[in-house]
Amino acid sequence: MASSSLFAAGRRLLHLGRGRLLQGRVRPHNPTPLLLPVRAASSPPSNSAERPPRRPPGLQSTLWPLGHPDTLLVPEIERWAEKPRNRLRPVELERIVKELRKRRRHRQALEVSEWMSAKGHVRFLPKDHAVHLDLIGQVRGIGAAEAYFNQLPDKDKTEKPYGALLNCYTRELMVDESLAHFQKMKELGFVFCSLPYNNLMGLYTNIGQHEKVPSVIAEMKRSGIMPDNFSYRICINSYGTRADFFGMENTLEDMECEPQIVVDWNTYAVAASNYIKGNLREKAISALKKAEAKIDIKDSDTYNHLMSLYGQLGDKSEVKRLWALQMSNCKRHINKDYTTMLAMLVRLDEIEEAEALLKEWESSENTFDFHVPNVLITGYRQKDMLDKAEALLDDFLKKGKMPPSSSWAIVAIGYAEKGDAAKAYELTKNALCVYAPRSGWIPRPAMIEMILKYLGDEGDLKDVETFIQLLQAAMPMNLDMTDVLSRARMREEKKAGDAEKEALSLTKASG
Repeated sequence: MASSSLFAAGRRLLHLGRGRLLQGRVRPHNPTPLLLPVRAASSPPSNSAERPPRRPPGLQSTLWPLGHPDTLLVPEIERWAEKPRNRLRPVELERIVKELRKRRRHRQALEVSEWMSAKGHVRFLPKDHAVHLDLIGQVRGIGAAEAYFNQLPDKDKTEKPYGALLNCYTRELMVDESLAHFQKMKELGFVFCSLPYNNLMGLYTNIGQHEKVPSVIAEMKRSGIMPDNFSYRICINSYGTRADFFGMENTLEDMECEPQIVVDWNTYAVAASNYIKGNLREKAISALKKAEAKIDIKDSDTYNHLMSLYGQLGDKSEVKRLWALQMSNCKRHINKDYTTMLAMLVRLDEIEEAEALLKEWESSENTFDFHVPNVLITGYRQKDMLDKAEALLDDFLKKGKMPPSSSWAIVAIGYAEKGDAAKAYELTKNALCVYAPRSGWIPRPAMIEMILKYLGDEGDLKDVETFIQLLQAAMPMNLDMTDVLSRARMREEKKAGDAEKEALSLTKASG
């Protein structure tokens, strides 16, 4: 069944025009355009004359569908602004930058921020310089961030740009620079809230020096600065990471006793996560119950997080109970919700339920995204159910849904893990046929090495040449590829020479 499914998939790749080879060359990825239905001639005439003119789309609704992070947004903004009745508003531009940062599209956020400053749409205040500086650090590195900070006029060098530069130093794990800059901020009187201390605690956490975190929060309290929820969460996690549950519980109790602090669900979830790592099941469940009591019942992300923690505990009933609550309480159920639940069902060995949930997702009105079925495909691979994985991919092809490279690669990895180089080769070839640059998938070097060895030992010259041409779209030509081609050509020449000798021998014998 697996083999027939595999070869059927290969044929469909060719029939759908998704093969990357054309006249011996690698063809660039060019997805088949969607065909829109044409209105039948007998359709009733439109009543557009009776309707008011449609309001043109707003700036944000124009930008958000441009989802690829490499898309240039400024030309789109300028085109939008040139249309009648459209007006650029500084507050909306600032909101766009904020949302782009939230979506971690830092390059686009910096592009818009630079443009709106250069064009005079927004006059930068210290808070705007702080945002801009942080984006420069994210996109162009710490040197560019320092240069931007140094050229600011003294009146704009307030606590906000100073704090942004500290954030850049701590993000880059630059300990000496972070501590020196923090001390400079203290001397200038710019450390009067929890954020700079949180930056330092985050730094110590990220470099693995968890034991230094409690001393930072103690210094914060001595300075008369109240820790916030995030401060306490970092500290709680620092104790939990070191399996110091006594210290973790004391910090949580201190937090619960602070009248200015409202302990949120996330803090209890952090405690639960550490209890799970410490195999303290009952304490983990108690913390999870406290977390659930604090959640916004209409926030799907909280359900996803708690379900993941119950999944780590292996508690099927709680996972399913929370999923039912999420379905009941949340208006929208996005793809992320389905991927979370699918992952939990796979983890809990509920494969049949995961298959049923995938069918439910397919019938929903959600955007079709292969990240969702890839969760089940990965589960099939982990549980050595590769026949089912191939059948699922074949089923999508029959429905006109072309699996991306990442989906084919998951199954290819499964066969590579079993030592089946021939199957790994066929599936990787399918992955390369639909390869798209910047899609997030690149071939695994170890698997490519295995496939090249297989082709070098057994592959026909035509198959080797085809695979190398496909592979060059995803990675540059290297010595391994050259060696495989050379070996295949030598083997082909030897085969041709042996055939010629045999034919000559037969001719002599018959003569």
